[in-house]
Amino acid sequence: MLVSLLNAELPTLSERKSSSLSSSSTINSGGRRNLMGGLFSSSKNNAEEPEVGSDMALVKAKDLVSANPVMVFSKTYCGYCSRVKKLLSDLGANYKVIELDVESDGDAIQSALIEWTGQRTVPNVFIGGNHVGGCDNVMAQHNGGKLVPLLTEAGAVAKAGGSS
Repeated sequence: MLVSLLNAELPTLSERKSSSLSSSSTINSGGRRNLMGGLFSSSKNNAEEPEVGSDMALVKAKDLVSANPVMVFSKTYCGYCSRVKKLLSDLGANYKVIELDVESDGDAIQSALIEWTGQRTVPNVFIGGNHVGGCDNVMAQHNGGKLVPLLTEAGAVAKAGGSS
């Protein structure tokens, strides 16, 4: 009898769900309920609306790559980035560095680089307009004797022996 009294006074599970959803939820643009009332949600759906800045960042990245014989997208605290920059300096290469953690649009540029190259990490290195990759790729080119010829062909280092 006690059980039947409790069951009679309590709303059913579906009634409780319905009343709690209607009082504290919102429906987002995809028709799904947001149970947190928008507290943690964004008003725009990022999957459907590309960022305006990402197109500008991609154009900027491509312009930098085409304008410089060697382009290194880096972060100031990254040891792999430091290693690549030191190697390029030791080889006497003329190169340009963009420190993504310092640039105001660094996050957008890194996202654009991911879209363009598929590489998520830094350093992200381009030589002669061609994507070389990260630290491991640059070091492999160097250890294989191919980095200096790439740098020379790109005009980033002077040709050995001069012209005859």
